[in-house]
Amino acid sequence: LQNVCSKLFKISPDETLSIVQDLYEKKLVTYPRTDARVLSTAVAKEIYKNISGLRNYPQAGEAAQGALELGAYKNIAKTRSTNDKQITDHYAIIPTGQGLGALKGLSLTAQRVYETIVRRFLSIFYPPAVYQKVSLVTKMENESFFSSFKVLLSEGYLKIAANSFAKKSMAEASGKTPESEGEGEVSCDEALLAALQKLKKGDILNINGLGIKEGETSPPKRYNSGSMILAMENAGQLIEDEDLRSQIKGSGIGTSATRAEILKKLFNIRYLSLNKKTQVITPTLQGEMIYDVVNCSIRQLLNPELTASWEKGLTYVAEGSITEQEYMDKLEHFVRIRTKQVEDSHFQYALRQFFDAAAQLYKKPERETAMKKRQNTL
Repeated sequence: LQNVCSKLFKISPDETLSIVQDLYEKKLVTYPRTDARVLSTAVAKEIYKNISGLRNYPQAGEAAQGALELGAYKNIAKTRSTNDKQITDHYAIIPTGQGLGALKGLSLTAQRVYETIVRRFLSIFYPPAVYQKVSLVTKMENESFFSSFKVLLSEGYLKIAANSFAKKSMAEASGKTPESEGEGEVSCDEALLAALQKLKKGDILNINGLGIKEGETSPPKRYNSGSMILAMENAGQLIEDEDLRSQIKGSGIGTSATRAEILKKLFNIRYLSLNKKTQVITPTLQGEMIYDVVNCSIRQLLNPELTASWEKGLTYVAEGSITEQEYMDKLEHFVRIRTKQVEDSHFQYALRQFFDAAAQLYKKPERETAMKKRQNTL
């Protein structure tokens, strides 16, 4: 939700959490501080009440009525949308179908966040969108040319996924549409699709012309605040050790309740910079220098394996394999040894090369401020 709201409304994860917390306190949605994306079996049995209440919601009342008429809610407990094993403390954020009168007193952004939640929720009670795809391989002498075409045969959930205030659907905002799945595909009408489907292997086609399209490779996309949250959540995927990777699978760095606060703190202490208009996040020169200092002194702190190993230790404590005191002794030993290691090091002069390389990318005032901070840190 934080990722989607960052794209749709250009608001930070912290602002999204604040808005959804307000929606929760007004009994419009369920508890927001959760990583779960599924329902519990108990909730699935009563989900009819949530959908029924949404019939009184003007922006999606017809969609709610349609969900009831389709009847998919009756079997939702047997689908992948319901899984008690994937729930730790709370199930996914869903609308309660109650408290609709409180919407009038909310900001426009809050109302739109609520509609976004409602439409994503109702979408699971509609059938999937169905596309017909055709892949074409054309050969000319020794060269092969590959083309892909598709046409939407059945809208399914897409007909109710689009928010009333935007052309983009909720699914498009979260990057989960079929359009994003097939790179190089071209949407076509039914007439062209019918013509393509008549082709048989070995058919000879007339070529009207050939051309070369000039292009350049694109640099990686920059993080916005929403995608940064996802990167923190999925940090465990970078771990090579299978046991440690599974240890923080689904949790990553921080929790759903703390990730937004972690980013907020990094902005406040000027390690990261946030463009509030675009929500794009970039490092500051000071942030880069802090990274270089840590990388030269305690490189382990930059590796998610360290988080995973301490999480694994906590699991052992919970299981009774080790005592709480044993865990704390190991943690204190780690801190003491690494602190001594930094105190005894003399790498400050070597850091100059990193500063000079990074400083070229920043304006002079920021270079001077970062240099003073670096000296104070060292």
